[in-house]
Amino acid sequence: MPQLGVQSSSLDSADYDPVEHLNAIFSHPSTLSSVSKTAKALQHYQNELDDEIAGLVQQRSESDADSVRRIRLAKADLEELFQNIEGVRERAMQTEQAITEMTADIKRLDNTKRNLTISMTALKRLQMLTTAYEQLRGLSSSRQYRECAQLLQAVIQLMAHFKSYRSIDQIATLSRNVSDLQRELLEQVCEDFEVTFAKAEVAQRRSLLAEACLVMDALGENARSRLITWYCNTQLREYRQVFRGSDEAASLDNISRRYSWFKRMLKTYDDQHAAIFPSLWRVDEMLANAFCEGTREDFKGILQKSIRRTDGQSLDVNLLLSCLQETLEFEHGLERKFSNTSRISIDTMTSNDEKIPPFTHVISEAFEPYLSVWVEAQDKQLSTMIPKYRLQPLKAPDEEFSTQMVVSSSTELFSFYRLIFAQCAKLSTGARLVELSKVFAKYLDQYAQLVLFNFISERPTGQTPSKLPTIEDMVLVLNTADYCFHTCNQLEEKIKGRIDEGFRESIDLQSQADAFMGIASASVRGLVHKVEVDLEPSWREMRNVSWSKMQSVNDQSSYIGEMLRRTKVRAGESLGMLHKQQYARAFCDNLVELLVHSYTANIIQCRPISEVGAEQMLLDTYALTKSFEDLLSLSPHYASSPPPQSYIKRVQAVTSRLTPLLKTLQVRPSPPEALVQAYLIHIADKSDPNFRKVLDLKGVSKKDQSHLTDLFQAHKQGQKYEDLPLQSTFLTPLIIGSATTGPGTALNPLSAAGTNLGSALITAARDGVDRLGSPALGGIGGSGYSSSAGSRAVSPPPPILENAAGNVNQNLRNIGKFFKRDLGGLGGRFGGGGAPRGSSDDR
Repeated sequence: MPQLGVQSSSLDSADYDPVEHLNAIFSHPSTLSSVSKTAKALQHYQNELDDEIAGLVQQRSESDADSVRRIRLAKADLEELFQNIEGVRERAMQTEQAITEMTADIKRLDNTKRNLTISMTALKRLQMLTTAYEQLRGLSSSRQYRECAQLLQAVIQLMAHFKSYRSIDQIATLSRNVSDLQRELLEQVCEDFEVTFAKAEVAQRRSLLAEACLVMDALGENARSRLITWYCNTQLREYRQVFRGSDEAASLDNISRRYSWFKRMLKTYDDQHAAIFPSLWRVDEMLANAFCEGTREDFKGILQKSIRRTDGQSLDVNLLLSCLQETLEFEHGLERKFSNTSRISIDTMTSNDEKIPPFTHVISEAFEPYLSVWVEAQDKQLSTMIPKYRLQPLKAPDEEFSTQMVVSSSTELFSFYRLIFAQCAKLSTGARLVELSKVFAKYLDQYAQLVLFNFISERPTGQTPSKLPTIEDMVLVLNTADYCFHTCNQLEEKIKGRIDEGFRESIDLQSQADAFMGIASASVRGLVHKVEVDLEPSWREMRNVSWSKMQSVNDQSSYIGEMLRRTKVRAGESLGMLHKQQYARAFCDNLVELLVHSYTANIIQCRPISEVGAEQMLLDTYALTKSFEDLLSLSPHYASSPPPQSYIKRVQAVTSRLTPLLKTLQVRPSPPEALVQAYLIHIADKSDPNFRKVLDLKGVSKKDQSHLTDLFQAHKQGQKYEDLPLQSTFLTPLIIGSATTGPGTALNPLSAAGTNLGSALITAARDGVDRLGSPALGGIGGSGYSSSAGSRAVSPPPPILENAAGNVNQNLRNIGKFFKRDLGGLGGRFGGGGAPRGSSDDR
């Protein structure tokens, strides 16, 4: 087909089009002359295809026939193979049957031989058993116990072989005789022991009794236990008669006599009786265990009677502790004495590990239910310590101040805690230790509130003004709170490490640790307040500036330089005394928050503010930001390195809150659309009250405010501003009074109370409101600012009462949790050592 002008492979295509093919061949009328030639070529090609198909069909038929033939041959071969297998199986069965017939006689002979051997062995053992039985009877009557023990073991072993023959009368009779002989030997040995000890002839007959113990060993565990029980009861009979009555000897006052008596008994055993009993019996340990169990029951009865006394006398705590201490020492002595005893099992004696309990608390557990009396005594003693600590000065007058110093009462308190905790852990590691931990928690709360919190609060002195805490006082309380926080966590871990597993979840001192961290937070904010009080003249100068008539701007206002100087001096004093980085950082963060808060409150009091005045305030804000960024460098921890970027970012984030407001105040109210657009761009909320606050700050009259408010309402509905929030988080808390206030108006909780820091701290703790700052931000500023005179005044609180302690402590804990979280974000380390004079933590 090549001569047709197309590829032959196109005829094999599935979408072959003959018309298209013909058009390709006869593409011009002049080609029609070759139609007959083309037809012949197609016919020739068709014939070739027919021949090729016929050849393939024939070849396929021959291949199928060959396959059928091969399958038939394979079936025949398989049938022949199955026949061969069946023939082999039949021949194998025939061979097996022939071999069985050949060896049947041999099997019968083997069975006969085996039965004969068993019979001969049984007869021989029976003969040995009979002979041994007769010999054993003779030896037992003559009390030859060493030989009896050996022969008795043989008799018992031989008798075990005839258990299956007891249906035979002679064997059953012999078995009964052997059992009777065992009982006779048991009674005979017990009688020998009783007579010998009754006549005090132990020394003369010691060898006989030792051999008799071998017989008891051969008789088994029950016989051995009977003899040991008899011995223990015999030795303790005198003890029970003397110390189990209602007379003076049985009282707790004579507890030492009990232990002295038993120590003499053990010495008697070691000197006279130890050679009688085999060492593996551990009779002395069994005797000690019986003594301990009896003594424990005695003490339970005595203590119950002491509690139920009707004469009004209570249980003497000192006597209880003395008795318990002696008991613990006695138990430890028993543990030391018997700790080296081998407890390995042997074939004829099981290990006594499961039968003999350890001597730890075997007697002293009788005291545990009554240790609550001891815990109550510790409670009473601690209750007298807290008022004493409250009256003590922070440091002795002749003691030199150190930046790492802590209040001495804190170390004294925790030393006392460690002492009584060690005592209680020796006495009980269960419920009583849980009770003691609750007492610890109770007085840690009181120490935090009544002692440390009292030191940083304003205290009346009988004169005017009241005594205010100094910077050194604040630092001392801060160091002490930090020390108590770490030591409190360590104490919790130590108690959990010693207490029983079932009580471990009941130990929790985290609330107390959080309360101490709340004290640390209050101390830091007290230091910040020292700076805030010193800046009041600068704020007064700011409020005296005529911001509405300002005509030009400078790099910074006159009051800014003096304010920054005062801030640097006062902050440097505090930062130089903070020996830990995290507290230096917290101080700076809180100080920045406070100054921005005060700056905002003073801006409100400076209204009306002109556009030029707002521009000057914005420049002042930039100057404050730059100065705030350098505050942390005043700390010795950061003197040789630049402040961390996280601090720089935080300062910029805090001060940048003012920027939108000041930029909006720079826009003139005419044209009104410009002010509205500036508000929607910078303040970026849809609040009508907030918009009116901006108008009030600019001094826009009420008459003009109506038109601007209508215009604002129209613009905020536009599609461009539909995603704006309803209220601004910065402007919404601002409270702008109806009248302009003059200098000296309260700016925040601390300045409202003048220098009454303690009043503000106590009020914050009682109200549960961090009025020194937002805990979530670690800041000082409250949630809102007021310019109304006296709106933030804080009256001096009444003295702390007992019924208010819970609320104060709970709020201190909440503040402490926030403060600890902020310090944790600053790189502060918690849970580490709380050494009073430890080095500062590295960031």
